[in-house]
Amino acid sequence: MKCPSGSLRSLRRAAFAILRLLSRQIALVNPVRISIVEYLNTAPLVRGFTHGPLRGKYALSFTVPSQCAEALRSGTVDVAIIPAIECQRIPDLVVLPNLSIASKKSVRSLLLVSKKPIQEVTRVALDRSSRSTQALTRILCEKLWHIQPEFFEAAPDLPAMLQQADAALLIGDPALRLAIACAHAARRDASGDLISPASLAGLNQSGSVYICDMVEKWRAMTNLPAVLAVWAARRAAVTPELVRDFQDSLAFGLEHVDAIAAEAAEEMKLPVGDLRRYLLENIDYHLDEENMRGLTRYYDFASELGLIPKVNAIALAAAANGPANCLEFVSASRPGLRS
Repeated sequence: MKCPSGSLRSLRRAAFAILRLLSRQIALVNPVRISIVEYLNTAPLVRGFTHGPLRGKYALSFTVPSQCAEALRSGTVDVAIIPAIECQRIPDLVVLPNLSIASKKSVRSLLLVSKKPIQEVTRVALDRSSRSTQALTRILCEKLWHIQPEFFEAAPDLPAMLQQADAALLIGDPALRLAIACAHAARRDASGDLISPASLAGLNQSGSVYICDMVEKWRAMTNLPAVLAVWAARRAAVTPELVRDFQDSLAFGLEHVDAIAAEAAEEMKLPVGDLRRYLLENIDYHLDEENMRGLTRYYDFASELGLIPKVNAIALAAAANGPANCLEFVSASRPGLRS
């Protein structure tokens, strides 16, 4: 028998309540606390912790990207998936190796939605859940579009945002929902931006809106992928066992993408095929050399625009099969170097 959507939501809330209670009990035994973003794109990274063989081993908490970073900054958690920009803002972090949320060409869940051509925009509302994409928006405005709009943070409510601004940055599942809704009716203009009927974007008005995929624009400007988030940890928490567990969790998640997509499709009321393609084609979960080059370029631009004080080397934990407590320090301006 199929559960009504209200019952499914109730069951999900109950499951998370049980998981939070279990996590508090686990914290008494295993002090390592992990903060997780509650977006679909994170699900494969944490599947081993939430549904697989690592379930129950660590104390888990769920929130939005900006709050994950704050929890790590304040020391209320030991490991968190944080916006990539925050690795340059929070001191003494260690990045877990070959794990990230990145995108090679297009992402569909980081969108700038505008009521007018982007070159005419003078005021931009930024989703306050974001940190890395806020910085990316500022970089693209300055370096690609050559505009200097006013920016302000807002709750991720597109109609409300566009009542106060010419354009709005939307991230995560709300942005993905919008991308899927507009895909079949949208057309591309000469610059490659999507133009969609405003009604499909949930706006109570006639006319069209311009939709920019932020990773597409970054790729067009740099010919590099975008790294959006990384697993970062307090140094004292990093052990070979911890690194191995995080890599095993991702491996388990990638083996169960079909199940993740099916569950999300039921909950979000979106086509399972679209969600599966998003997880397998739009998101890249590794921190390979090309992704590191993209991250380096991003930090260089962020420093140039004063979004970070300076570019610091990135401390990478050793691979799971490496020597215990070994760190690599990767130059963020010359990623091929180690020190």
